[in-house]
Amino acid sequence: MNRAAALCARSEQAPADVREKLIKWGLLARDADQVMGQLRSQGFIDEGRFARAFVKDRFAFNGWGRIKIAYQLRLKKIPAEVIDEAMDAIDDDRYRERLVELLRAKWRTVKDREPRAAWAAMMRFAASRGFEPAIASTCVQQVTRLDVEDD
Repeated sequence: MNRAAALCARSEQAPADVREKLIKWGLLARDADQVMGQLRSQGFIDEGRFARAFVKDRFAFNGWGRIKIAYQLRLKKIPAEVIDEAMDAIDDDRYRERLVELLRAKWRTVKDREPRAAWAAMMRFAASRGFEPAIASTCVQQVTRLDVEDD
């Protein structure tokens, strides 16, 4: 219990990851569930708090879009309603600004390609970061238009 509490006190942890670690440390599933209950009741584990921190970090530091963030949270066995609530914290304007920043950096590496190939590379990049195709398309147009205007 103390070891798990210390782990959770250092950083936010996904409940499924903590349970997995408890079992890896040699606890039986029944005992791990009991420890998980104690960690929850004492506030060491909170799915909503973990999801909000995960969304904030992955968006700000990794430059991930909503699709990729939600997928990673699902892999960590976070319930859909908790994911949806955590995603609401992402400001739509900041979301688009962040994607434009990422696309501008990418544009420097692809702008000398044939236009269709450059467009495709930009869209693949946005998709790989987990941004929705409709938003990505609009932002790619914005970035390429800005580059044409700069010339």
